[in-house]
Amino acid sequence: MPDCHRPGVSVASSPLAIRDFRLVWLARFCSVLATTGTVVIIGYQLYDVARSDYGMGIGAASFQLGLLGLVQFIPFMLLTPLAGVVADRFDRRRIAALAIAIDCLIAATLAWTTQAGMVTLPLLYALAAMYGTARVFLSPSMSAIIPNVVPEQMMPRAIALGSVAWQIGSVAGPAAAGLLFARNAATPYWAAMVLLVISGFCVLAIRRLPPPQGNRETHPVRQIVDGFSYVWNERFLFGCVTLDLFAVLLGGATALLPVFARDILNVGAEGLGIMRAMPAVGAVLVAGYFSWKPLANNVGVKMLWAVVGYGAATIGFGLSRDFMLSVVLLAALGASDMVSVYIRTSLVQLNTPDEVRGRVSSISGLAVSASNELGEMQSGVAAALLGATGAVVFGGAGAIIVTILWTWIFPELRNARTFAPRFRQRNPAP
Repeated sequence: MPDCHRPGVSVASSPLAIRDFRLVWLARFCSVLATTGTVVIIGYQLYDVARSDYGMGIGAASFQLGLLGLVQFIPFMLLTPLAGVVADRFDRRRIAALAIAIDCLIAATLAWTTQAGMVTLPLLYALAAMYGTARVFLSPSMSAIIPNVVPEQMMPRAIALGSVAWQIGSVAGPAAAGLLFARNAATPYWAAMVLLVISGFCVLAIRRLPPPQGNRETHPVRQIVDGFSYVWNERFLFGCVTLDLFAVLLGGATALLPVFARDILNVGAEGLGIMRAMPAVGAVLVAGYFSWKPLANNVGVKMLWAVVGYGAATIGFGLSRDFMLSVVLLAALGASDMVSVYIRTSLVQLNTPDEVRGRVSSISGLAVSASNELGEMQSGVAAALLGATGAVVFGGAGAIIVTILWTWIFPELRNARTFAPRFRQRNPAP
């Protein structure tokens, strides 16, 4: 229970006034700072190894980037139901800490093999699969902790502050990793190890939270079914999750950033780090604004327009041949995406009871992962067929078309006015 809910304790004025939320915030920041930098460098290393050591052309090497996304997604697809049940039955802190420890092992392996010149495509694929496995358990556990330490009325602000941690880490991580990699290829991985150790200690320092009531008496298979049923029956929630899934699945330009950095814009690893960070720059500005002034009205319409803006910025980036213009368009892409993510995450957290929150968070995470990792696969295949520019433009146009279709299929989206948890009363949790 949050500090501000305890008898005799005054209500906190901000989520950051709550000790356990500060620990969650710092843990998320350090973890994202480490893993986003690591993932970017893995992508660049894979593309460079495919081109240099395996003699692949641009199209074939681009396809390898798509496969990299696929091997990260497969564990997510297979283990998501289990991860949600685990988050609803056991100590969420320990689950998150174990996942962070796996990420730390991945960073150590990459540091050592890179230092020794032993990096190969199979090794990179194997470590990417391990990363996907760790993340499938980390995401629902960390997401489900926040409502346990923050009162409901502060949740939109806490979500925005959590997004700030995520996006600042996403800005600094790739940029710092690119700069460090340009000087010494193993250094970004050693740095990631240190950050992940800090993150793990922060998670374990959170006060012990009892597991949700009633979940240990329910069979795990039944819990899995109940979690999917809850999301399916909430049309607004289902529409939000699937909109994000298909829009980002088609509009995933970031998977092809190594191609643009190396062979189109000719800016190398340092330029890749900057480009990879720019969506997060736009996102952190939006998240910072929402942490100060949370969004309250016409949330559905604003989410739909944000996805349209995301698709338009993606098209512009694909057509750009100027590095500075590309950087600006990537920032606009991230800002638009942040509006959609903020609205969707607020709805998930505020309309989901604690006893099912881990499962719902894992399902939402599966949609996010599908949109990201399968989006990378889609981008790699499209790049092999259409070229990098054609793939990005096609994806941006697809995101806009999906938004138009979802506006018609799910009128609940355009009719939504606020984040009020009205679904909780209409459709009680299993």
